[in-house]
Amino acid sequence: MKAIGYTQSLPITDAASLVDIELPQPIATGHDILVKIKAIAVNPVDYKIRQNVAAEEGQHKVIGWDAVGEVIATGEAATLFAPGDTVFYAGDLTRQGSNAEFQLVDERIVGRKPKSLSDAEAAALPLTSITAWELLFEHLGLQQQAPESNDKSNDILLVVGAAGGVGSILVQLAKTLTGATVIATASRESSQAWVKTLGADHVVDHTKDLAPQIEALGIGQVTHVASLNSTEAYFETYTQILAPFGKIGLIDDPKNIDASKIKLKSLSLHWEFMFARSMFGAADMDEQGKLLTRISDLVDRGFIQTTAGKNLGTINAANLRDAHAELESGKSIGKIVLESF
Repeated sequence: MKAIGYTQSLPITDAASLVDIELPQPIATGHDILVKIKAIAVNPVDYKIRQNVAAEEGQHKVIGWDAVGEVIATGEAATLFAPGDTVFYAGDLTRQGSNAEFQLVDERIVGRKPKSLSDAEAAALPLTSITAWELLFEHLGLQQQAPESNDKSNDILLVVGAAGGVGSILVQLAKTLTGATVIATASRESSQAWVKTLGADHVVDHTKDLAPQIEALGIGQVTHVASLNSTEAYFETYTQILAPFGKIGLIDDPKNIDASKIKLKSLSLHWEFMFARSMFGAADMDEQGKLLTRISDLVDRGFIQTTAGKNLGTINAANLRDAHAELESGKSIGKIVLESF
């Protein structure tokens, strides 16, 4: 089968950083399903792994954690899907990724693809949807309500980095399934317009001091923060603007934050890592499959839109290098997708 991989961690400007290769087609056993990949999306985790995790000696490492494809075979313990089903998923960080024609994935972390989206549009959603869902509802503890509800709560949610992949779905989920007031951060006109389209109630510029901008809105103190990037730079600000017993949820990797600063207001700090369930074989692994199917339903009912921002074409090494380079620049809006081999 065709695949894209690497043997050593190299700058993305090096042609050997990602190369086209051929690998044997895997065989489904146990709870695994074998998926023929139709479309993929690229995430920051892809370039972070490429930069920092070496391939096993004598082998290529295949990465990628967002896919849409057709089930072509199932393991003997798999019961949720059948050959011919079209599915979407993020996969497992410890296994071969989706940058290949075929991929094995545990059916418990797989959902049914939204019928109303193209393969590429749907590929933009799994990893970020799982991350945003777990962050909002399992860590920050925001109360869910029916998507048809117009009820408002007293929650005020600040989303830092709202125009990126996770932010683009998190803003939508917060507006669709909670009564919170959503403040999004974005600095460029294009990214500000994007987050407004997704439903943000207010937009502030993260290149300027956040506190006076939020105070000027006159809506009260922030109760929840979804910190999706640059947590180290904004952490002290979070402790200043949050109401007592407020919550901070982050997904990035700050090297040095002083957690003692959250004590005076009895704030809580939560770290979301969507691969935790699959990496450690959690008893409730199937929660990810269930939430992906819920996302699919919300899309097909018109409550959630795809977060695909740019389609770079065919799945090959050259196009994937372009995708990694754009993500590394920090200037992409929404998700970068590719489709077919």
